[in-house]
Amino acid sequence: MSRDHVSHADLVRFADERVNLKRDDAADLRAQANRLRDRLETYLAEHPDFALRKMMLSGSLAKGTALKSISDIDVGCYVSSDSAPDKISDLIDWLAKKLETAFPNFKPEQIKRKTYSVGVNFITTGNEVDIVPILYAGDPQWRGDLVSQDTGEKLMTSVPMHLEFIRKRKTANDKHFAQVVRFVKFWSQLIKQQDENFRFKSFMIELIVAYLADRGLALSDYPSALGKIFAFIANDDFETAITFADYYNPATCAATGAPVRVWDPVNNKNNVSALYTRQNKEKIVEAALDAGDAIDSALRAITKGDTVRYWQKIFGPTFNV
Repeated sequence: MSRDHVSHADLVRFADERVNLKRDDAADLRAQANRLRDRLETYLAEHPDFALRKMMLSGSLAKGTALKSISDIDVGCYVSSDSAPDKISDLIDWLAKKLETAFPNFKPEQIKRKTYSVGVNFITTGNEVDIVPILYAGDPQWRGDLVSQDTGEKLMTSVPMHLEFIRKRKTANDKHFAQVVRFVKFWSQLIKQQDENFRFKSFMIELIVAYLADRGLALSDYPSALGKIFAFIANDDFETAITFADYYNPATCAATGAPVRVWDPVNNKNNVSALYTRQNKEKIVEAALDAGDAIDSALRAITKGDTVRYWQKIFGPTFNV
């Protein structure tokens, strides 16, 4: 009965209005990042020995999972590992100076040193490109090393391989994979606004949805898919290690007693949730339990008012039909 009050189509409309980054806005943001990349490539053509090697759009904008509220554009910047420093603070300062050299027309305040990246601000739009250094030694699949801001550990990554991983799931699930990811990210973002101690990385959300989709979860009916995702998180309590066989044998993942084990699909040594504590885990599980209960109640509700109120527990007061 409550499917007549709030349906899959209603969630689609809400996503279009409140959740999703508009196609034209996404194109504008990508164009800004691409202009920065193109200017670097022009500079590299004139200075082949320069230590910066390539910029690649990464993160949610590149994957097609960005929310309407996106603020930063993530870009991976591959740098020569034999000339760049290893310590993260030194590496960020080194990268900022290289960018200042490559883009001499930028004002000093446009290039900002951060903890883990260098922010490049576009004055005309106010958007910021977050440039993350990746130490690179010539791998043809663009494998390189991130330097952890928390431990100083080097973590192998590859922007093209990550994008291909997501592209494969999007191809298998049409538009629904990206949309379901955005719904869960939107839910998580609302909780973070209410609880500063709530942590749930967007990357982890993408991987959990990918894991379930790979195992047959149908994503084409959004109320059903979201209910099953929240139920999995709540019932599993992160006992299951989230792994993938795209680029390595999951059995080779490093042994760990971490409370949450969500493995980077391109690096079997990188548990992307390694720093999550038992308390962090419990907050995610509790929030998922509440969200799953709200969906179950919405699907059983008799009146439209009750149905909408249950969905508002997940998507906030702006949800309406």
